[in-house]
Amino acid sequence: MIARAAVRLVLCAVMVLVLSGCLFETPKHLKPLSEESKALLAAKGLKDGAPMYVRVFKQESALEVWLGRPDGTYTLFKTYEVCRWSGKLGPKLVEGDKQAPEGFYIVTPAQMNPNSSYYLSFNIGYPNAYDKAHGRTGMHLMVHGGCSSAGCYAMTDDSVAEIFALARDAFVAGQQEFPVHAFPFRMTSANMAAHAGSQWYDFWQNLKQGYDYFQTYRRPPVVGVENMRYVFFPSRDMVPEEFTVTAASASGTDAELDPAAPRLIQGW
Repeated sequence: MIARAAVRLVLCAVMVLVLSGCLFETPKHLKPLSEESKALLAAKGLKDGAPMYVRVFKQESALEVWLGRPDGTYTLFKTYEVCRWSGKLGPKLVEGDKQAPEGFYIVTPAQMNPNSSYYLSFNIGYPNAYDKAHGRTGMHLMVHGGCSSAGCYAMTDDSVAEIFALARDAFVAGQQEFPVHAFPFRMTSANMAAHAGSQWYDFWQNLKQGYDYFQTYRRPPVVGVENMRYVFFPSRDMVPEEFTVTAASASGTDAELDPAAPRLIQGW
């Protein structure tokens, strides 16, 4: 009788531990969205698993997550504070310059890192085809937790966990990749005028074309590179054939390609 009572006591203790989350705790990269976030989705007429689009603004230290609707347009879900970004306004040029990138990037499931040293993270895909055409170098440029940056966009752990969950659920629902567009600032006419004397003004004018497209249509453009400048298309089926031919013929050594050759911005 004593033995049976002891077994029952152990089993009860194990159940208490399991129910309290002490055992078999859900890994951080698999934790569901909070009830508060689900309520915000519902209030905005959005669904968990909707296609995701991210915009980052250095000067404002802001990261926006936009989610897609059935009609193809996107609605702002939430704006998160970027704890830290390193460097100054302007693009990343070389490995070790501690600059956070600016430009148009693509994130695929392969770029999501559930085992990050900075809680959770995803690689934004720097250097992209534009960066490579300009001879820019660097690696491991992330959006991550930990609130500390040496070239990345650092968030709080809670913020990156929510962003990670939204991306994960979008991939599970069928989105194959999501765009990350990183800007020096909100590219209004007033902000552009305020930075008219910058050495990067021409580069930022090119970025503004992509920014303005989304502002007008509320759909992220398909982004390519031609003659070492970003170019923008309304949809995949409107991309000229030479862009897909270049991508298909690339052997994985982008440095061997003509810097002026047309190609699409792609993830891993």
